[in-house]
Amino acid sequence: MKRTIALATLLAATSASAQTMPAGIDRTAIDAKVKPGDDFEQYANGAWRAQAVIPPDRASIGAFLTTAMLSEQRNAQIIAEATAADAAPGTETRKIADYYTAYMDTAGIEARGLAPLKGEFAAIAALEDKRDLSRMLGANVRADVDPLNVDNFHTPNIIGLFVSQSLDAPTVTVSYVLQGGLGLGDRDYYLSKDASMVEIRQAYQAYVAKLLTLSGFADADARAAAIVALETKIATVHESLVDSQDVHKADNPWKRADFAAKAPGIDWSVFWPAVGLGKQVDFVAWQPAAITGLSALVASEPLSVWQDWLRFHRVDAVTSVLPAAFYDASFAFYGKMVNGAQVPRPREKRAIGAVNGALGDAVGRLYVKQYFPASSKADIQAMVKDILAAFDARVVALDWMAPSTKAEARAKIEGTVVGIGYPETFADYTQLTVRADDPVGNMERAGIAQTKRQLAKIGRPVDRHEWWMTPQLVNAVNLPLQNALNFPAAILEVPFYDPHRDAAANYGAIGAVIGHEISHGFDNTGADFDSTGRLRNWWTPADLARFDAQGKRLVAQYDAYEPLPGLHVNGQQTLGENIADVAGLTAAVDAYHASLGGKPAPVIDGMTGDQRLFLAFAQVWQSKARDKALRAGIATDGHAPARYRAETVRNLDAWYDAFGVKPGDALYLPADQRVHIW
Repeated sequence: MKRTIALATLLAATSASAQTMPAGIDRTAIDAKVKPGDDFEQYANGAWRAQAVIPPDRASIGAFLTTAMLSEQRNAQIIAEATAADAAPGTETRKIADYYTAYMDTAGIEARGLAPLKGEFAAIAALEDKRDLSRMLGANVRADVDPLNVDNFHTPNIIGLFVSQSLDAPTVTVSYVLQGGLGLGDRDYYLSKDASMVEIRQAYQAYVAKLLTLSGFADADARAAAIVALETKIATVHESLVDSQDVHKADNPWKRADFAAKAPGIDWSVFWPAVGLGKQVDFVAWQPAAITGLSALVASEPLSVWQDWLRFHRVDAVTSVLPAAFYDASFAFYGKMVNGAQVPRPREKRAIGAVNGALGDAVGRLYVKQYFPASSKADIQAMVKDILAAFDARVVALDWMAPSTKAEARAKIEGTVVGIGYPETFADYTQLTVRADDPVGNMERAGIAQTKRQLAKIGRPVDRHEWWMTPQLVNAVNLPLQNALNFPAAILEVPFYDPHRDAAANYGAIGAVIGHEISHGFDNTGADFDSTGRLRNWWTPADLARFDAQGKRLVAQYDAYEPLPGLHVNGQQTLGENIADVAGLTAAVDAYHASLGGKPAPVIDGMTGDQRLFLAFAQVWQSKARDKALRAGIATDGHAPARYRAETVRNLDAWYDAFGVKPGDALYLPADQRVHIW
């Protein structure tokens, strides 16, 4: 259910917008040769893009660098202080230090070689039948906090697991069971006939063979071919990303006994106890046909191939903390071949990321204590209140929506739980053992600890205030099942938010992000959930038909965008994010206008308030990406490429007025063709 403003491909090079400016706009980024109405994103960012150079260790660069790099620098300082503290064993400070130290101990990693995996290799070799295999597959399951990402292709998860409240009963916590088993990020990597996908498949098989060879396994080429053939069969039973996003297709309650009847092949009697759910009775099958198909493959495919699949994925999951030859092979494929980066990121930066992945709340607790002032939290709370009010006012004013639907929508707005900066309760790492000489074990134990924390929620009261992000993450999220929003501390910085600049830029940047996340509660998925987080149709048939029709128009709008020759944005796959962009920016504009209290907006640096707001919005999506990264994103991401998100403005009447956009301009849409969903 997680909905995020995908930032993973946007972290990059320094932008002039990092400087505090009264207008909040980077004038040096603007390409004045371009008419705003022809290509607003190019107008706002073209001069920046012309001189921007993608660093060799990155797949892209963009305006998010300033914020992300600031967070990374602060995390580095926190870890350095933890390492210097010589804290007592077992404390969170010591665990942070030991995790980082182990990751950075390249001499020790080289000396140990594959010794940390010998026990697991022996256990895989000892599997005698499919019952043993089922038990091991269950033991390998790791719970994720994102149901559309539980495939988690760097771990040997044949089945994904997500723990949250029930779609039908918001006070009950259940286990969602999802498709898994792929080494590439989506089924299209295996099934598409596109030349770039074929090339990636061939490189993937070579990579599998390389890891098997480095691990000392004979006949690596033949075994790699068998592994890729198995994963191709897995891909054929997977549901598409578009189908997986349809929450109605995910609402399939299964009892424990149903698995043997509906998905024979895996020995579920040993699988679920190995997961840690031996007594669990109720589950929800998110992709039931895929679960059935995966289980059948466990039965039909040779045990020896499954053993090699397990061996490869066990190595692949920990290449970052194995001898350099393993990581070099991994980077050459995932980093360079798939995403286009030219060189790896420095090891110390990868180590910071690893610590955050394993001990995110421990670092986050220190992050907010040192770097998140109460004044910022108060300011953002006020802005969220204003934008929620603006969204509510828009609902009240809708002339096409029935009173009963309006009442439900307003109840959902009123009931939204908003978390700003950090969670009320941080994760407990007491049971996680971290050793300064065992980076492979640390990584494995961190995954197990995360899974145990998730499984422990089953049977407990649902916590609508639970966070799904750490405070030091530059991102934001809407949680439809909780009817809740999380805005981590790290995103509440320049260029998103600056307390010293004019309000227009803040409303255009962080305000649009806030509006975006609020709007996810009313996108093509969020609109299916009521104020309590229950999956329930609260629409009249006429209202729902009108909502769906507007969505189809937005799908067509984004289908027309062509980032590379012959490569189009998938408007249906990105629909939820596109709805949230349109509705969120609209609410931010309304909230900004209301904040003026009837007074005219000041003109600053020759720009009106609305001009500054829209430019700030577009400059947040400043980006330049490698072609391979663009292709990977379109194949697997629910977000449109950043430059097309900036073109959202073409659906807002206020943008036309602000920049004098007229018929004949390339982005011009007649008033009746602009998409106004909310």
